[in-house]
Amino acid sequence: MAMTVKVRRIVKQEIDAPGLGDRIKQAREASNRPVTQLAKEVGISRNYWYQLEAEAVLSGVAEETLRKIEEVLGVDFGVKLEGEGDA
Repeated sequence: MAMTVKVRRIVKQEIDAPGLGDRIKQAREASNRPVTQLAKEVGISRNYWYQLEAEAVLSGVAEETLRKIEEVLGVDFGVKLEGEGDA
């Protein structure tokens, strides 16, 4: 029986999300929970959280991290990547 080799394409997709840092900050402030607690629940550092709020993360935020922030804060920032929600 012959083995096969799989070929994989990994697609990187990025979009601009103007004002996302401010929206994260507003949702955090409305939650009345400390950044330390929220960052721990998301799995990021407190410093990185503040960088996100300041929109000082030059490499962008991973979608998985953004979704976890939304989950922890109980919000939807409305950031949709191509092919998402097209059903």
